Amino acid sequence: MTVYLDYNATSPLCASAIQAMNDGMQWVGNPSSVHAYGRKSRQEIERARQDIANSLGVSSQRVIFTSGATEANNMALVHFPGRVLVSAIEHDSVRFVRPDALMIPVTNDGVVDLQALENLLAAPYDGPTLISVMAAHNETGVIQPLADIVALAKQYKACVHSDCVQGVGRFYFPWETLSMMSLSAHKIGGPAGVGCLIIHPDWPLNAFLKGGGQERSLRPGTENMIGIMGMAAALRQSRHQDWSQTNRLRISMEKALLTLSPDSNVIGQQAIRLPNTILITMPGVKSETQVMNFDLQGFAVSSGSACSSGKVRLSPSLQAMGVPKAEQETALRVSLNHTTSEDEVESFIQVWSQIYERCSKRSHFEQDDNLVILTNIKRVDNHGALNLT
Repeated sequence: MTVYLDYNATSPLCASAIQAMNDGMQWVGNPSSVHAYGRKSRQEIERARQDIANSLGVSSQRVIFTSGATEANNMALVHFPGRVLVSAIEHDSVRFVRPDALMIPVTNDGVVDLQALENLLAAPYDGPTLISVMAAHNETGVIQPLADIVALAKQYKACVHSDCVQGVGRFYFPWETLSMMSLSAHKIGGPAGVGCLIIHPDWPLNAFLKGGGQERSLRPGTENMIGIMGMAAALRQSRHQDWSQTNRLRISMEKALLTLSPDSNVIGQQAIRLPNTILITMPGVKSETQVMNFDLQGFAVSSGSACSSGKVRLSPSLQAMGVPKAEQETALRVSLNHTTSEDEVESFIQVWSQIYERCSKRSHFEQDDNLVILTNIKRVDNHGALNLT
C-alpha cells in the first residue's frame, strides 16, 4: 500500500482539472492571434480568468496569470516603490526578494506579532508601505490573522500582499479584502507551472519581464492556456470540498502520536491551524531518517518545505518561532487531503510507532555506545581477553 501524505508539497490533478485540460488539448491557437483559432484560445483564457475571479470574489481585471506563486510573489515585491514589511516565517520567494525588507516577528506559536507590526507601521516613513504575510504556513499549518492585519493596514494606509497557496480552498476568508495575493494551481489540484497574482487597481506594478503585451504587459509571454484552464477548474472544485472530516482525522492523529510519544511536540499546536497539517517531532530520530523509513513503508511525508527538499539546513521559520534545534532536526510534516481516509491515518500511526520504537532505540544505543561497552566488559582470562555480556 502506498499512502500519499504530502499534500502541502503538491496535490494530484483533480478530476475537473483533468477534464478541462483534456478539452484544452483538443484546440490549437495562440491567444494573441486574431484568427478564429486565436480568438477561441483567448475566449478560454478569459473565461478561466472570470471563473478564478468569481471564486475569489474579485474583479477579473485583478487576475494576472503567472508560472506559479514564486513568480507572483516576486512580481508583488520586486518593484514595490516603498517600504516593505515581511513576516519572519515567509517562504523564500518572499524573504529573499527584498533584502531591505523589515522583519515582522512572530510568537512561539508562529503567529505574526500584531503589536510589533503596528510599531513598525507607526514608525515615521514618507512613502507607501507593503505588508507581506502568508495566509497559512506550509510547514506548521498555522493560519495568520489576516483580518487583523488588513485592519491595521487600513489604519496606516498600507497595502497587504499574501502568499495564499496553502490557504485558498482550505479555509474561508474574504480574499477580496487583500490588496494582492499569490496563488499556485498545483496546491489545489491543478497543474504545476501555472498560478496567478491578484492585484489591486490602486497599486500599480512594474513588470520585470520584457516582451509582448500579454497580461496587461505585466507578464509578457504566450499564456499557458491549458494550465490556466486546469487551474480555474481546480479552484472551482475546491470551493465545494469539505475539510471537517480531515480536521477530525488530524486531531485524532495528533492525540494518538502524543500518546505513543509524550515527549513529542506538535509545533504550533496552540494556534489556529489548517485542517490538514501536522508538524510533529520524533525525539531522537532525525527528520531525514523518518522520511526515508516512511518511504520504505509506503508513506510519502516530508521534513518540511518541498522547496527546500534535499537541503540540509534548519527551517528559518522554526528558528523565528524559537523552536529548539533538537526539535527542528526531528520534525516531520504530515499533510492530509480531504480524501484521506481513516484507514490511511490508522496505518500511518502504526508505522510511526514502529519507526519510533526502532529508530529511537538505535539512536540511543549509538549515542551511549561507549558507556554500553564499558559497563558490559568482563575479563575472561589472565591475558586480558575481553568479552561482551
